[in-house]
Amino acid sequence: MGDDDFELLERLVAELGAHGLLARVVQAQSGRRFVRVINPNATSLSENVTCRPTAVSDIPDWWYCWSWGERMHTADDPAGAATKVARVLAAVGE
Repeated sequence: MGDDDFELLERLVAELGAHGLLARVVQAQSGRRFVRVINPNATSLSENVTCRPTAVSDIPDWWYCWSWGERMHTADDPAGAATKVARVLAAVGE
């Protein structure tokens, strides 16, 4: 993977932090990068978010994806993606 996904993942990390979540970019041994997200108020609530291109034309569209591979949100809107992740990882009463 190129550095495109790293920059997009870093943007997501910043937005997740604004939601009070712990997040960092992790690089697996395979070389694939993802964002590890944890709710500090309920550490069992966590998610790994990837960023992948979807080449429908000559210009790839980048998407944030859930750990199971489903597209979550376009990568040009990290704030919107962070809102979705925060909603999913919210503990009861948050």
